[in-house]
Amino acid sequence: MDVEAMEGGVRTPSGESVYADRAEPGTPQARDGDTVRVAVVQPRPVFFDVERGIAEACEWIDRAAETGAKLVVLPEAYVGGYPWGLRFGTSVGGRSEPGRRTWGRYRDSAVEVPGPATEAMGEAARRAGVYVAAGVVERDARYSGGTLYCTIVYLGPDGVLLGKHRKLKPTAAERFIWGEGDGSTLPVIDTPFGKVGGLICWENYMPLARMAMYGKGVEIYLAPTADARDRWQATLRHIALEGRCFVLGCNQYVTRDDYPRDLEVAEELANWPETLCRGGSALYAPDGTCLAGPLYDAEGILSADLDLGDVGRGKFDFDVVGHYARPDVFRLLVDEREKAPLELGEEDGGAGHAEGRP
Repeated sequence: MDVEAMEGGVRTPSGESVYADRAEPGTPQARDGDTVRVAVVQPRPVFFDVERGIAEACEWIDRAAETGAKLVVLPEAYVGGYPWGLRFGTSVGGRSEPGRRTWGRYRDSAVEVPGPATEAMGEAARRAGVYVAAGVVERDARYSGGTLYCTIVYLGPDGVLLGKHRKLKPTAAERFIWGEGDGSTLPVIDTPFGKVGGLICWENYMPLARMAMYGKGVEIYLAPTADARDRWQATLRHIALEGRCFVLGCNQYVTRDDYPRDLEVAEELANWPETLCRGGSALYAPDGTCLAGPLYDAEGILSADLDLGDVGRGKFDFDVVGHYARPDVFRLLVDEREKAPLELGEEDGGAGHAEGRP
């Protein structure tokens, strides 16, 4: 990872400035006229090497914090890896042994939450004094240890794990490798500069999931993704306009060469282009204005100063969970209960925890 920090910005290896020089942010309070600087990171991936992935995540947090950002966002499944192009030897009715071994390698690259990965990134957040939202591949540590989840972890500037969101619905072949989250991990995090929350990739096409975020008052909406197509920008802009919130889109820049040479199922990439993901990270204002990006075909950092007053002013003529709602016609029920796979024992006349589990 070769990215040069500079006054008011970060340059890519080619020397191109990824974002324009901007004024220093004001006091980070979510009030009209005050601003906060935020940054999204578009890195190269790290496949099948969890220790290096964690180390590079921490390095990116440090570099993004050098821009003056108070919130740093890392892409979907950055720690653990988003396995573009792989099918892990699967077909309807069959699995290959090389594919099974590759999935085992992928499982070993996943992280527990909480665990060493969140501790290391939390220390980076504490050292930099920033909030961090990072995409990880989470390995279930509470029950079987055999299911993986696509997860956002939220870390505070004191290094504390503030919460996590597990992707509710993996898309297409993602269902081979990831389980489904439930309503218990739909947090919106209170910060001194506003409420921060979001959804992962095509969860953002789920209208009711977006509505749940709006109903929790999200002001800075995070949309980490693996979708680099031009039309994804329309999705980010639509969310900004619909929710009257800032939207931070975050992706990776990936080529076939990023995979290790000892990949057993490398033939699965044969029909894929050399560039597997162009990126497309971008930041949008509540009125749909693009504040930075989209960044394509390079790693780097995008940054912008957000005037949180734009959120309130934007709701003057449209508030999807306020004066523009029709609760007499439409109602949404969000079930935030954890859906445990089993319950053992009775406590106080009710179902207890799984035996031996907290």
